[in-house]
This record gives sequence, structure tokens and C-alpha cells, in this order.
Amino acid sequence: MKAWTHFLRGFTLKVIYPIFMLLGAFIKSKKADFQAYVVKLNNSLVKKENFTVRKILLLLPHCIQNSKCDIRLTFDIFKCRRCGQCKIKDLIDITEKSNVSVAIATGGTIARKVVKEIKPDAIVAVACERDLSSGIVDTYPIPVIGILNQRPYGPCIDTNVNLNQVKDAIEWFLNHRIQEK
Repeated sequence: MKAWTHFLRGFTLKVIYPIFMLLGAFIKSKKADFQAYVVKLNNSLVKKENFTVRKILLLLPHCIQNSKCDIRLTFDIFKCRRCGQCKIKDLIDITEKSNVSVAIATGGTIARKVVKEIKPDAIVAVACERDLSSGIVDTYPIPVIGILNQRPYGPCIDTNVNLNQVKDAIEWFLNHRIQEK
């Protein structure tokens, strides 16, 4: 079953995703729906595979930080004052309790750089449909559980995330973590 779902995930990301993006170029109103579907399909396929995980990365978009905050967390999330004006404080708490790496990226190039530097065995990523779907494709074969952010003020500003979804995704990977001796 593992080999089959791994193949299916690769096929989805390397064949179906580009087809959906081609369709999205013609049916612009559906492009985000196609991207969200790929994220959902990827998540379900990841959860059907068996992974042994040592290092987990929680990768966050910069827009999850409160836009009025005068501290830029792009390169060091732990500079956060933990004032509670955004979800960064809660997300740091989750990663500290779970012993999971965490990083903020301003876009795909920085996200790929972070993944290359940290070399995680698994990723929990929060982003919009476009960044999340392309990031999942770019990091294949690393297993990624993607969580779509909420955008109450529009794209790229003061976005939000469901903390329970983040906890559940991290917990799923933690249950597949190799116990260090």
C-alpha cells in the first residue's frame, strides 16, 4: 500500500497539479479551488503512507504576523514578544511543547531555502492555496500536510490559521516519529 500511495502522491503533484494549473489559466475563477483540491488530496495521501519521522518543520507565512507589529519575524520567529495580537505566540507554544522546528517565510524562495537548511523529514505548512500547492510540489517527496490560512482582511495581511488543525497535523507526524535511543 505504501508504494502505491507514494506513487499516487507523486502522480498527483507532478501530473495532475500541472494539468489543473493549465485549466486554471483558462478558468481563472476556479484556479484557487483546483489548488485547494490538490492540497486536500495530498494531505489524504500523506496520511495513508507510513513515514518514519525524526525532524518536523512547521512552516508559516509572514502574513500570519500582525501587520502593525514593529518587530519583523521573517528570519527569527523567536524575536516575537508574544503579545497575543496574532497567532505567532500560540504557534511558538505548540512547537516548543512538541519539540518541532518552526520558521516563517516571505515566499516560495525563502521557504525552499528554509527547507534546504533545516532538512526536515516532514513539514506542516500553512499558506494560501497558491503558495501551499506549489510548495508541496516543490518539496516532494518530503511529506507535507498543508493547512490553508484564513484571510479575513484579504490576501497577505493579518491572516489567521486554525490552531487545532496545526496541532492535529503535528500530532499525526509525531505519532510516526522514530524514538531516539
